[in-house]
Amino acid sequence: MVLDKDTAAKTAELLLQINAIKLRPENPFSWASGWKSPIYCDNRIILSHPTIRNFVREEMAKQVEALYGKPDIIAGVATGAIGIGVLVAEYLGLPFIYVRPEPKSHGRQNQIEGQLEADQTVVVIEDLISTGKSSLNAVEALKQSGANVKGMIAIFTYGFEVARANFENNNVALHTLSDYESLIELASATNYIQESQMNTLLEWRKQPESWQS
Repeated sequence: MVLDKDTAAKTAELLLQINAIKLRPENPFSWASGWKSPIYCDNRIILSHPTIRNFVREEMAKQVEALYGKPDIIAGVATGAIGIGVLVAEYLGLPFIYVRPEPKSHGRQNQIEGQLEADQTVVVIEDLISTGKSSLNAVEALKQSGANVKGMIAIFTYGFEVARANFENNNVALHTLSDYESLIELASATNYIQESQMNTLLEWRKQPESWQS
């Protein structure tokens, strides 16, 4: 859920401005999962825009403190949230670690990179939430290492029902700077998309796994 509607609208505006979010209902994207989608979100682009990067960093840092107080450590989910996670940790003056999708097959075979002690409080930073599986995989790795995970803050969520259920079933608190509803409202109000395109975007969100253009 978003914490502040004004922040959600501003974040959506900035993501559209730098084409971090692309809306293409007439020529859908193909996701790695095989899903067809009229929208594609690549928040790594934020890192190439200092002013927007600073906005996202500061808003996420504010929400970390507002929601959870100051944790012992900030954790980023590899690879998409490593950059923004470092920026949030730096802004808060906190240590940073990141979590791989799985342990390395060589060396120390780490899944968590950086120094983490048992019982330390952690807030997880993520760039994008789709189904939530990879994000929750990172949370589970942290918990298995003895961390006290307070919650997760992400830049953007598609707001799928499956993600909501996954986070709820795993008892993990999730907040995001912006979400799909804020994006569609802004895109419609600013004539970024036409009404027919908006209908397509709304229909896709209902059943993304089986949607066909």
